[in-house]
Amino acid sequence: MKNLFTANTNDVNNEQFDTLFQTKNIHIEKITSHGQVSDEWCTSEKDEWIVLVEGEGKLLFEDGRELHLKKGEHLHIQKMQIHKVIYTSTPAIWLAIHI
Repeated sequence: MKNLFTANTNDVNNEQFDTLFQTKNIHIEKITSHGQVSDEWCTSEKDEWIVLVEGEGKLLFEDGRELHLKKGEHLHIQKMQIHKVIYTSTPAIWLAIHI
């Protein structure tokens, strides 16, 4: 059994994506960031619900809105909503549910 609160430290130079559960309609993943940010804008064809399990992160949306998330805070990102990660603490652990 793996622990959701334990950071994946296999490669701290890259974000780590660990699939926890996946079916045709849902994908649940744990993302461990070690200070990484997004150079490119991101979009998804699915809605995404994220919760910051550990650490801090900051998202920038195409409309200029910035959101600073702290441990325990969660957010729904609608499909095709353009955004990027502009800050993560070391480590930051995210739980992402793609639906």
